[in-house]
Amino acid sequence: MCGHRHRRSFALPSALRPGAMAPRASRAGGRVFATVGTTSFDALVEALDSPSVLDALASAGHASLTIQVGRGAYRPSRGARSRPGFAVDHFDFRPSLDEAMRGASLVISHAGAGSIFEALALRVPLLVVVNETLMDNHQVELAKELERRGHLRWCVPETLEEAVRAFDASELVPYEPGDPRELARAIDELLF
Repeated sequence: MCGHRHRRSFALPSALRPGAMAPRASRAGGRVFATVGTTSFDALVEALDSPSVLDALASAGHASLTIQVGRGAYRPSRGARSRPGFAVDHFDFRPSLDEAMRGASLVISHAGAGSIFEALALRVPLLVVVNETLMDNHQVELAKELERRGHLRWCVPETLEEAVRAFDASELVPYEPGDPRELARAIDELLF
């Protein structure tokens, strides 16, 4: 399941008015930052540590990957050994992820609203990975709605390699913070 496969056409939002700042394009040699937030999402960390995902990131022009692993038990190691010249490091938590996100050419994030909206506010290209194992999971609805609006792309851990290979930051539309009721209404329509 990969969000970019379910593209629907839509009218461009007002964020594309002349002078609106587009999301930064992924830059060659850039650094990828991945976050699971304050929880654990070992399936995402394991997918990021796979040689095929690291190859996809390197093929897209990225030079390194930093993973915030949160409370998870899995610690990256196998991918870094299998991909010489591509630096992989990780940490559990930091007081703020702002600096890590600001310096990234691509953010790969769990589908928590806080992490999503932090990356969108920084206008960093964003690929969201939904954790389908959560109960009462509204992550899919949030990811689908924000992709429908053109702000991000999403996938699940099993399709991360495919999503990285298909990711094109130039297709993204900048997120303009504003009245959150519009987004809440759209999500309510999807859920109820």
